[in-house]
Amino acid sequence: MTLAALVKQAAFDALKQLYPDTAIEYSSVTVNQTKPEFSGDYTVVLFPFLKLLRQKPDAIGKQLGDHLLGRTELFASYDIVAGFLNLTIKDSYWSTFLLNHYTQTNFGHQCKGDCRVMVEYSSPNTNKPLHFGHMRNIFLGAAVSEILKANGKQVVKANLINDRGIHICKSMIAWEKTANGATPESAGVKGDHLVGDYYVRFNDLYKAEVTEMVAAGKDEKAAEKEAPIMLEAQEMLRKWEAGDKEVRALWEKMNGWVYKGFDDTYRKMGVSFDKMYYESNTYLLGKKIVEDGLRKGVLFRKEDGSVWIDLKEDGLDEKLLLRGDGTSVYITQDLGTAKLKYEDYKLHQSVYVIADEQNYHIQVLKLILSKLGEPCANGIYHLSYGMVELPSGRMKSREGTVVDADDMMAEMIALAQEQTEAAGKTTGFSGDELRKLYETIGLGALKFYLLRVDPKKKMIFDPKESIDLHGYTATFIQYAHARICSILRKEDIPIVPDASRFQSFHQREPLLKLEKEMILHLEQYPGILAEAGAEFNPASLCNYAFRLAQLFNSFYDAHSISKAENQEKKELRLMIAIMAASVMRHSMGLLGIRMPEKM
Repeated sequence: MTLAALVKQAAFDALKQLYPDTAIEYSSVTVNQTKPEFSGDYTVVLFPFLKLLRQKPDAIGKQLGDHLLGRTELFASYDIVAGFLNLTIKDSYWSTFLLNHYTQTNFGHQCKGDCRVMVEYSSPNTNKPLHFGHMRNIFLGAAVSEILKANGKQVVKANLINDRGIHICKSMIAWEKTANGATPESAGVKGDHLVGDYYVRFNDLYKAEVTEMVAAGKDEKAAEKEAPIMLEAQEMLRKWEAGDKEVRALWEKMNGWVYKGFDDTYRKMGVSFDKMYYESNTYLLGKKIVEDGLRKGVLFRKEDGSVWIDLKEDGLDEKLLLRGDGTSVYITQDLGTAKLKYEDYKLHQSVYVIADEQNYHIQVLKLILSKLGEPCANGIYHLSYGMVELPSGRMKSREGTVVDADDMMAEMIALAQEQTEAAGKTTGFSGDELRKLYETIGLGALKFYLLRVDPKKKMIFDPKESIDLHGYTATFIQYAHARICSILRKEDIPIVPDASRFQSFHQREPLLKLEKEMILHLEQYPGILAEAGAEFNPASLCNYAFRLAQLFNSFYDAHSISKAENQEKKELRLMIAIMAASVMRHSMGLLGIRMPEKM
């Protein structure tokens, strides 16, 4: 139990004992960290009890404060300010906490429970490389997975590969028409980039055909439907679903190029998956679910043979589940995948990391599964996030205006190198160490910038701002960590404090303000970690780690470690430094960000 929870429980118990005849509820007790302009560590808000107890806030505060000081060992003093009871925690609590936890490398971790959660993220299409738009999704999914693990959940990291459909056929048709047999090796291009080039090529060819047909007098909408290359792509999709050997062989060859490219990119990102699902394996299961829905009367078939569900009574509209020619749509395969995931792992929760553009789609998916009586429906949770743009605006794959993930990572690493060299901070590093340092700084800056904003909010990514040594960045936190590591290397002494001597020392010499602030902030980490897990929000950890780095810098600038007033103070400050570095590593590690020991 965190200290804030201990204070809340103590206040609630005291109120029940002081006022046994009143119906005070635990939820009515609000405890916050005391504002810095007032004395105290934690504050109990008194206003909720005024009407119930029919007393003035100062009277309630005095009775509650006296009771807490007289009946518990936690509090040293209290102060009442305008309806707030500010409580000061005894120094002995802080020193005991520090002694018990400063060497605990997994501080904040919860014991493993039996709650099984799948987090599905990335979910790329095999008609193009991973691009910058994917990166917020991938880093968010990876971070949430690790945060949930730290909160005791059994997590399965899943990736659903969108490896079939009309968009895949577009790349295939363009390759057949214009590639002259080109391969990644012959073209000297990464496989996923090569296939993506032909997806853009298809769009160019398609636009040219439409323009030509319109110039010949064809209506534009009719031209878009009847353009020969589009009809060829649609026919290829029908052949694929019919199992045509030549189409399937080309599909397997080009997807193989893409998978190899994806693997290289994921490896550079530092992300991995426990389970890979492929839409080519799940769409048939989706079709079976549709057939079952028809038999149950939940779905209906229109005259053209297409299958729909009517959701108008639920405030929505009719939703297509199967085309008239028998080919599936996105939601068909999503139905099959949702059921398969549940059957594979008997999930308590299935988290979909998908942009907010798909809010309606996930709402419909969950509703359809529920109407079909599928048990997987209850656990579906949509981790919806806002799109990320560059200062130049939004990116579009089919027009070739996207920034590839590989290029963005290379740009960030180059930017880290440029800034490090400009600052003259390359002395004492070997060439290999510098290469790793630039990668650590560049990728750390990229991940942190994309995670530091609440997922629900849209954002614009500014590469230079993301790597600012003095800004709200991973670079700032990494530098604070490296600074601590340098301090600890210089001290190079084992810390084996005597607990009884340590406690008696604090009775004679109180903790200084910044010493206590550091320990208080460290103690709050498990609560922040729990909050990040409950809200699926890595931004909470970003903010916490940044504040920890700020606090440490202030603490160290004000209080020397090597020239501390006495040995006990030196040991205290070293323990604070050791725990601060450990918590920085742990919190940033959950975000997939490495912490260098030298910068």
